[in-house]
Amino acid sequence: MNSVAVLAAATVLIAWISEILVGSVQHAAHSFGMTSVFVGVIVVAIIGNAAEHSTAIIVARKNRMNLSLGIAVGSRIQIALFVAPLLVLLSYFTAPTPMNLVFSPAEVIPVTLSVLICAQVANDGESNWMEGFQLLAVYAILGVVFYALPEVHMK
Repeated sequence: MNSVAVLAAATVLIAWISEILVGSVQHAAHSFGMTSVFVGVIVVAIIGNAAEHSTAIIVARKNRMNLSLGIAVGSRIQIALFVAPLLVLLSYFTAPTPMNLVFSPAEVIPVTLSVLICAQVANDGESNWMEGFQLLAVYAILGVVFYALPEVHMK
């Protein structure tokens, strides 16, 4: 029972800190001319998953690539298959307007490419610094693409 209370308190604190983060990121993003898609796909993804990123980097430096890849891919799968649909369902009860999972082709194509590139890198069972650098370069290219995308308001 004590662990449930600690977990509930941590959840409330994380939700509060997330609200502060979103508020500050909105002001900064507006002043830098960032679109909401760029903020969601690049900025919030980097900041929100900093713990997973740092853990994956630490275990990769210790040459435990299976664990590093498992952390990175597992976190993304959890968000795609659990968190996103849960947020859509919760938005019907808590948000002023419900969320949907409708994405533009400019959002679907990079996700598809990232899945294919990740599969290509992971399928050979080996890894080296060049593959990691190439993955970071792909992420940087996608960041530039998302920054350049115009703001689209869906109905």
